[in-house]
Amino acid sequence: MTTDLGTPRVLPSDEAERAVLLAAPRGYCAGVDRAVVTVEKALELYGSPVYVRKQIVHNKHVVADLESRGAVFVEELDEVPAGATVVFSAHGVSPEVHRQAEARSLKTIDATCPLVTKVHHEAKRFAGDDYDILLIGHAGHEEVEGTAGEAPDHIQLVEGPGDVAGIVVRDPTKVAWLSQTTLSVDETLETVAAIRERFPQLLDPPSDDICYATQNRQLAVKEIARDSDLVIVVGSGNSSNSVRLVEVALEAGAGAAHRVDDASEIDETWLDGVGTVSVTSGASVPESLVQEVLAFLRERGYPDARAVHSAEESLIFALPKELRRDLKAAGRS
Repeated sequence: MTTDLGTPRVLPSDEAERAVLLAAPRGYCAGVDRAVVTVEKALELYGSPVYVRKQIVHNKHVVADLESRGAVFVEELDEVPAGATVVFSAHGVSPEVHRQAEARSLKTIDATCPLVTKVHHEAKRFAGDDYDILLIGHAGHEEVEGTAGEAPDHIQLVEGPGDVAGIVVRDPTKVAWLSQTTLSVDETLETVAAIRERFPQLLDPPSDDICYATQNRQLAVKEIARDSDLVIVVGSGNSSNSVRLVEVALEAGAGAAHRVDDASEIDETWLDGVGTVSVTSGASVPESLVQEVLAFLRERGYPDARAVHSAEESLIFALPKELRRDLKAAGRS
């Protein structure tokens, strides 16, 4: 529901004392920052248009901003003129997409998050050892499609514990699991436990597949949710990690939790009788959108936000090697 940002809500004087808690960390992770900067640098270096397969990250405001600078987003490579420059999104692509790009003589820049690339490598290794691989994730998500494409004859999708009974494998002693990087940690562990009950010799990935940023943002929202009458999660509807934050907040005890793309989507009735509002954002959300939500709350009588820190993040990923090479050749490295 669209809210009129210009009409501050008047709160009754007898309402509970109000507070705003702000999760930290929140917003951009290292992989998202790398992907967005990749498109920005590509536009500066090569000029527009620069084509991007799928949304570079799952946030409609980021996509719209890059479109205004000359990026052209496409669903598939047959929409890209032969020989043009195309960026692969942070969610990763399958080997078949790389083959299609080569066949069309496209100049490719692979902005796949390195943590997603790690899962791709694990899939290839397990497949090379002839394991059946159970990929925990959401059907249709680009990351799942890219990972499954690494070993399609070995991988089957498991969306949750309800799918476990229907799993069919060749050898119950040679089963491994992997996961989409943006899932709920708790739900993933529940699914793994159900799989292990059927296949006691289930092989774990060599390291946790759910990315550090997803885990940190879920821990942060748990920290603030238990003291919150309302949690507002800023993030787009196709952002898996943003949707999960709403679920995690409710499971952690929040009175209510809602996802919005920006402040204009806040329904003022959510604030009725609400004392403490907590705010966080998914890993592909610019901080400016969070600040707009905080301004919305201040206009309606809520105080300045108090940051609640639950983890520190310092990880930075280097730009894709193809782009670094061209930047260096142009004297812009």
